[in-house]
Amino acid sequence: MDTTTQISIQSADQAEKDLLIAQLADLGFDAFEETEEGLHAFIASEDFDENALKALLLEKSYTQTEIPKQNWNQLWESNFEPVQVDNFVGIRAGFHQAIEGVIHEIVITPKMSFGTGHHATTYLVMKAMQDLDFKGKTVLDFGSGTGILAILAEKLGAQSVLAIDNDDWCIENSLENLAINQTQVIRVEKADSAALLDQYDLILANINKHIILENMDNLGKALAKSGTILLSGLLVEDEADILAACAKNGWKQLFTNTRNGWIVLGMAR
Repeated sequence: MDTTTQISIQSADQAEKDLLIAQLADLGFDAFEETEEGLHAFIASEDFDENALKALLLEKSYTQTEIPKQNWNQLWESNFEPVQVDNFVGIRAGFHQAIEGVIHEIVITPKMSFGTGHHATTYLVMKAMQDLDFKGKTVLDFGSGTGILAILAEKLGAQSVLAIDNDDWCIENSLENLAINQTQVIRVEKADSAALLDQYDLILANINKHIILENMDNLGKALAKSGTILLSGLLVEDEADILAACAKNGWKQLFTNTRNGWIVLGMAR
């Protein structure tokens, strides 16, 4: 039976939790749950490298649990709470009541895919999308996870959206979420990089520093003239390195927004 490895780490400090999430994501952990006591991190058991984890945590203690995938889904769903970004957008599961007082509502099947709106970076990107013009625009969602950013882009009037991810689980989950929200202009593809032939008016890249830097050249080619790109999945201390790479693409900085030690960068050609 396919299993997920859950690592539980005690920490009461929010800054430490945020740093651990970023570091664990680099080790392949792709879902996180913050609690008052600390942090739960999840990874497909076949991808778990215990030696790499010990090297990261050093003397910090942790507990390890193997969770059958079916039970993991039940746990994730039972703990999933609706998310609201001001009165702009609300994200909920199908078993929740409709969220009143928001302009846009997205319904998702909460599974082990990054991008439910709970993490600061997903929240930051959605909030930044509120101030961008998507009407009639072509959009690339690079590292689409659950697909909620692609779904929001369509709700904001995008002409077409390409959502790409390299994880089969994310692809499956995003297709479910697209069906639930009855999307019309979103195409989902499995891809490892942003090596794409087309150009896009808007690019949403909510991943992590390593992958963004690795794909900076391809993202530069994919961003259309006068296009805008949102870069997130980044800690505050990542900003200088990312801006230096953006400068090589000839991009200018529009804004930096922060939340709980994380940032979203708005850049334009």
